[in-house]
Amino acid sequence: MTVDLNTLLAILAMAAATITTRQTGLLVGRLLRLSPRAEDILAAIPPSVLMAVVTPTAFATGWAETAGCAVVALAANRLPLLPAAAAGVVTVAALRAAGL
Repeated sequence: MTVDLNTLLAILAMAAATITTRQTGLLVGRLLRLSPRAEDILAAIPPSVLMAVVTPTAFATGWAETAGCAVVALAANRLPLLPAAAAGVVTVAALRAAGL
């Protein structure tokens, strides 16, 4: 398998842009002081993104998946994202095992 030089350069340029963007974000994040309202707004973003990803599943599949998405939505308000997603997966597995 051969790698075209242009493809390799494009991959390296994208990697450099990604690393620069992430490092700049960390640097700027350390320098900024946010108001409590801005911190609350930023804290609401991860659960919102999670729901944007899982909501289409709730409408495109059966009752087990819909219930799992509801569990994720409720759990994401109180738990970190990984346990919330795990709760949804366990719900879907249990409901499928029960025949739904």
